Amino acid sequence: MNCSKNPDLVLSGLSSDSEKRRLLFGVFLALCSLSLLGNLLLLLAIGADTRLHTPMYFFLSQLSLVDLCFTTTTAPKMLAASWTDNGSISFSECLAQLYFFAVFADMDNLLLTAMAIDRYATICHPLHYPLLMTPCRCGLLEAGSRGVAHAVSLVHALLLSQLSFYTNQDIPHFFCDFGPLFQLSCSDTHFNEDLMMVLTGLLGISPLLCTISSYAHTFLAVARVPSAQGKKKALATCSSHLSMVIIFYSTVFATYLKPPSTSCSSGELVAAVMYNLVTPTLNPFIYSLRNKDVKTSLRSVLGIQSLWD
Repeated sequence: MNCSKNPDLVLSGLSSDSEKRRLLFGVFLALCSLSLLGNLLLLLAIGADTRLHTPMYFFLSQLSLVDLCFTTTTAPKMLAASWTDNGSISFSECLAQLYFFAVFADMDNLLLTAMAIDRYATICHPLHYPLLMTPCRCGLLEAGSRGVAHAVSLVHALLLSQLSFYTNQDIPHFFCDFGPLFQLSCSDTHFNEDLMMVLTGLLGISPLLCTISSYAHTFLAVARVPSAQGKKKALATCSSHLSMVIIFYSTVFATYLKPPSTSCSSGELVAAVMYNLVTPTLNPFIYSLRNKDVKTSLRSVLGIQSLWD
């Protein structure tokens, strides 16, 4: 087989059965629409209510914005491939999709960690909270997450662009990802794989350890609260975030806790769908359904919209 630095590729991770692809198209379209609608409404609710202009809701709004971008990075091509039965994608398109996918995935991870730090400061240091989580520090945490995510993704994309690939090959996935591309490379990918494992470990394990440490201190502080009502109120502020941390890391580790060049199984494709579409869809609903302030703001916003109509 011929090798090229700019090969034509085909995304073939979806079913070869046209009827199943139509069914998948309906499911993916519903999830994508719910994700966009839920995150847009959450952004609107936070922006419209000045009571929600706090560090916790600042990070939540940034998470919703990232989830919007995350969904729109992979979903359009996925929907087009399932509807038209044509998964063709150029290498430059594939590289761009992979770059932005990695950026928003890393930002999701880092913002979840920033939110855990915010919860720790709220419960463990309530009197010093306004001094600890100032707007400037919140902005630095968000900007730092964005900068690290772009820097790491740029390194991966530049190194990947130097490899040669077999021409006219199928990618056994529904979007461009590192593992399937490494399998199609006719160059030596050991350095790329080793670097990916190191950076994935740093960006995956380090924030997770920080989140675990934050919650360990938080739970110890809650255990010292004398009243049951006080404990319940403190834990209620963490339950939504903790739910999303569990969903995010379980699906990501199910997909990436293996050598990058290992072939994808059907279970890993399901996990990929989970963190690509299901997790961004669940985020706004979990935070809004469990939060009285957000529900009040949403009712207010929707009421204003109905008057305008």
